[in-house]
Amino acid sequence: MFETPRRSATVLNAWSGSLEDLEQQTQPVSPVSTDNTGKKKKKMKPPLRSVAVSQLFALEDAADSQAEESRTEEKCHTERDAEESIIRGIFKIEKKSCDVELRASRLVWTPIEPETPTGESKAGMLLIEEYVELKEIFAVKLKRRRSVGQQKGGTLLGITLFQCVKKGKKLKDHAIHLSNMSEDHCEVWFRHFKDILNGFRNRPKSLKVFVNPNSHRKEANQIYSEQIAPLFKLADIKTAITITGYKGHALSALKECDLKEFDGLTNWPQNKNRNFCITKNILKSLAPKERDKSLRPGLKLSSSPRSLCFGFSLLSHSVICVGGDGFANEVAYGLLLRAQMDAGRDTDSIFTPVRAPLPLGIIPAGSTDIVVCSVQGIRHPVTAAMHIIMGHYQSVDVCTFSSHSKLLRFGFSAMFGFGGRTLALAEKHRWMPSSQRREFAVIKTLANLKPEECELSFLPLKNPKQEAQKTTRSKLKRDSSNQFDNEDQWQRIQGLFLNISIMAIPCLCSMAPRGLAPDTRLDNGSMSLIAVRNTSRADFIKHLKRYGSLKNQFSFPFVETYTVQEVKLKPQSGLADDSSDENVEFDSKHTPMISTEKNYPWNIDGDLMEAASEVYIR
Repeated sequence: MFETPRRSATVLNAWSGSLEDLEQQTQPVSPVSTDNTGKKKKKMKPPLRSVAVSQLFALEDAADSQAEESRTEEKCHTERDAEESIIRGIFKIEKKSCDVELRASRLVWTPIEPETPTGESKAGMLLIEEYVELKEIFAVKLKRRRSVGQQKGGTLLGITLFQCVKKGKKLKDHAIHLSNMSEDHCEVWFRHFKDILNGFRNRPKSLKVFVNPNSHRKEANQIYSEQIAPLFKLADIKTAITITGYKGHALSALKECDLKEFDGLTNWPQNKNRNFCITKNILKSLAPKERDKSLRPGLKLSSSPRSLCFGFSLLSHSVICVGGDGFANEVAYGLLLRAQMDAGRDTDSIFTPVRAPLPLGIIPAGSTDIVVCSVQGIRHPVTAAMHIIMGHYQSVDVCTFSSHSKLLRFGFSAMFGFGGRTLALAEKHRWMPSSQRREFAVIKTLANLKPEECELSFLPLKNPKQEAQKTTRSKLKRDSSNQFDNEDQWQRIQGLFLNISIMAIPCLCSMAPRGLAPDTRLDNGSMSLIAVRNTSRADFIKHLKRYGSLKNQFSFPFVETYTVQEVKLKPQSGLADDSSDENVEFDSKHTPMISTEKNYPWNIDGDLMEAASEVYIR
């Protein structure tokens, strides 16, 4: 009874005639005057109206815009009418009976026009057609009423669709209830919805989740279990969770994994322009070659010359990480390092890195979450999860850090000097709460502020505005290869520097609303080099305070910024030991102290790295 077509409702127009007809019908009749019988009444001419030229143009523009709107609306109606109809039926939506039609790309419903007891339609009733794009739907469920303790069955109430809606920069889920108690009717519609959702090939079907329980306030487990896991379950995404037990746990698992054994990337859009891709946030990926107790039972083990690997080749398996910037860098480093190993790249020599075939997804659970804020513009775990579910992705540049032709690691941003020493001091006080530890390290480093004597060599990016557009990676590679051979294009600066930053992403966060490098783009193949020369402690503090405001933090004579492709940083002096930092007051205007200590601390995406000599960044 629900599949039979019915007569479409007619919207009556209250204005049945033209304005002239209406005036003729409602014009009053003048009474006949007895004093002027036999005389002809003079016909009064309507007064002439004067219209200014500006008014004429305004009227003409209004008429053109109205005609354009009508043409656009007519075109939209034509496209909707031309779209193929899959199935049609009657459901109750928001307590209103509606004529619902499922089309190829959208679900359309119109309230059914009520009738009077005599069978006539109510005049003047405006029926508004509503719709939702099917690409915004990420889950469909049969809605049932169950008693307390009942796990299966129950009285069918209808179908519930779950829609991904955007509110500002946030993504949230919204439920649309289609009420109908017919089992057969709902079952047919449910199958159609499932077939359509299964047709979105870029959406993950299973996820390998790495959770860092020690991120920030140790809230990663709670964030995942309470906010993220229910969404994955709602979207019918299977998950296998690994709680990392030590630093480098995820890196070790990803290094041992064989990426070629998985076919979950067959539908990933190939983009050879970038070495690495971070999704907003889908991570198509792999499975570790270690026996993980959190993986689902029933998986078949296959032998390998190096280790044992779970046979996930028939699954569209993917990987995400739940943690802060340091943990995200660890997973990204593991994915890229595994890709270089599979491509036969020798990381102990100068090499051209290959792009990782796997995108990376990040659920923010750290203190700053710079990578997520730079990609999404907001630090919101549910938004990140919705991007994963919907299969959204974003290309992002990544840097290589090497010393003496040996690869040290991959990363998105780095700080040397004040940023590196602050992180090194904070790591020595891990027993303190994270917020207090960070504030203590900043204050202590400012109290013992001292510059580093360095030699900076960098290759500027030619035509930054042109390269900032959709420049292909292959073209950029050809251009840069020609520039590498010409040493004359390299620039060198030397002196005392309080801090040196190399950023491949804008590095947005709550403490820097404009970003640490606001002029950097996500995927234009360039880096921002920010060199802060030696100055007084008061001026350096003014520079740091600018990051927390909307003012330009680079409008100081001691701050230099460059857009570069490559950087070589060679320290000329050692670092003072901890005892001298704590017991000796040091003026930043003095020459830095020389020490026998060889390692220099670097802050790579919030993770500490120590290098003994020149570091080469690409």
